[in-house]
Amino acid sequence: MRKLIGFVAALALTTSAVAAEQFVVYASRSFVRWGPAAAIEQAFEAAHPGVDLVWVAPAGAAEMLSRLIAELSTGRTDADVFLGITAGSLPRALAEGLFRPFDPDLIPNLAFVPDDLRVDPSGHVLPFDHGYIAFVASPALAEDLLPRSFADLLRPELRGKIILQDPRTSETGLAFLLWTVAHFGEDWPEYWRALLPNLLTITRGWTEAFAMFEAGEAPLVLSYSTDAAYAYLTVGEAKYRVLTLDGEGYRLIEGLGIVRTTRRPELAHAFIDIVLSPEIQALIPTSQWMFPVHSGVELVPDFARLAVVPEHPVFLDPGEVAEHLDDWISQWQALLGG
Repeated sequence: MRKLIGFVAALALTTSAVAAEQFVVYASRSFVRWGPAAAIEQAFEAAHPGVDLVWVAPAGAAEMLSRLIAELSTGRTDADVFLGITAGSLPRALAEGLFRPFDPDLIPNLAFVPDDLRVDPSGHVLPFDHGYIAFVASPALAEDLLPRSFADLLRPELRGKIILQDPRTSETGLAFLLWTVAHFGEDWPEYWRALLPNLLTITRGWTEAFAMFEAGEAPLVLSYSTDAAYAYLTVGEAKYRVLTLDGEGYRLIEGLGIVRTTRRPELAHAFIDIVLSPEIQALIPTSQWMFPVHSGVELVPDFARLAVVPEHPVFLDPGEVAEHLDDWISQWQALLGG
């Protein structure tokens, strides 16, 4: 009996030790719900027996970033890696000192990531996917009302028919703010002032916005240039129309970084290498509905056919964003009455 009790106690201690070896990744809700999170978890845990990969993703990427900043300001976070930071939020993350530099020698798959996608020359954040922000129309919107330019979005026939996202809490929302700054220069607030009557709502994140769009609450939503491919590959019908404005779409590059307080830097590098592996990158187009960053991954033919690449991609240098973003956000808040 004593031997049995001793065995049970030892088993409990062993189980407790294994359970305690957790590796925590903060990510966006949409990445964990629809992206390749499950495949990443399976590959990571298979390569590292006894390690439990835990996703923490109750909100969108921008809100998760704010959470990480708040936690680190108190001196403690459970996060080992943050996944989902965009170039627009990169200056804020670097200013807050959220991440430790990565060691490229520990990430073999980094060799397959093109230089033009590596938007952080300081070596703290690496890209894992990229795509373009565009407007997406439902079949309910008549052909003659489809907006093809920024000016078209202001047409009175579109009053209350557009869903946007908040640039303070949404990466897509921030991308659209930066897009208007890039397109209009100092006159961007005037454009926003003219656009407001045509907005149905501004949601906290993309997930809420697209759910409203799919429910038919408005026929236009700020979303991704891959949405026609998404519709075709999931329901067999390219029912959504992807609309570039004046031939433009804002380039969105999503990255990940190793949280500076992690006690598992080797595991963090191994995690990044798995995310950049061809096996995981091949899942990006039909789960994350973005383009892979691994240069050796071939796109699914229907995805390649229907995913829209804007004729004139727009992208603001992160250095410029770092210098002006606080002021741009303040002006945006003032336009909306706070």
